[in-house]
Amino acid sequence: MIEALLVNAGILLAVVLGLWGISVRIDDVSFIDSFWGVGMALMAFTSWLQLSGRGALAHLILAMTAAWGLRLGIYLLRRWREEGEDKRYERMLRKDRENGRFAFAALTKIWLGQALLLFLVSSPAQAGILASDPKQEIAALTLAGLALYLLGITFEWLGDWQLAQFKNDPANKGEVMDKGLWRYTRHPNYFGDACAWWGIWLVVASVSWEVALWTVAGPIFLTFTLVKWSGAALLEKGMKHTRPGYEDYKQRTSAFIPLPPKKSV
Repeated sequence: MIEALLVNAGILLAVVLGLWGISVRIDDVSFIDSFWGVGMALMAFTSWLQLSGRGALAHLILAMTAAWGLRLGIYLLRRWREEGEDKRYERMLRKDRENGRFAFAALTKIWLGQALLLFLVSSPAQAGILASDPKQEIAALTLAGLALYLLGITFEWLGDWQLAQFKNDPANKGEVMDKGLWRYTRHPNYFGDACAWWGIWLVVASVSWEVALWTVAGPIFLTFTLVKWSGAALLEKGMKHTRPGYEDYKQRTSAFIPLPPKKSV
């Protein structure tokens, strides 16, 4: 398995260096967000290709990872094409761009770090596929993982669709999205991400508890990132300045796990 994971790492590094070159040429790294999901699907696919025999569980883990990654990648790529450079990356690289160090900073601050985290988060899918036995059957834990995954995918797809519909209405400019799933959690898409990857991890656990235990850092880190680091926490920092009603929305709406909204005082 170690040899196969090293092959995956080499492929990922080669792809990342190619994409870094493109980002330098167009002077924008923002499309890296769309590669986050696609890259994880790629790691699952390269793991699957290296199997000598492929069973139902290998196919299932690949399908789950690819469906999640490609949907997210296409969604974020379209958003980047419509909205242009992400202000987060613009702020992170502003001084380097002004000082002529954009290329080096883009590689060291953005692409290589993201590649490492991508490899870590997708480790359950990679290792689970590689450890799978063609003769293994679908177990109750597999179905539990699939159910959690489908819940997550539903929250992601529906939450993103509802937000897009809200943004497309000019009457909602500057307003806070508090309808649909957004009424029960401030971040249905991030909640969906976490559910999807914990679901994949449970399916991996049905392949091998040993593999699941040494790759559990993947979904743990992803959940931490979504809640405390570059996900919800970073997004909400600027919301009170751009959305006047956001503080009231925060008071009545769960931050992550969907819950009935609190009554206004």
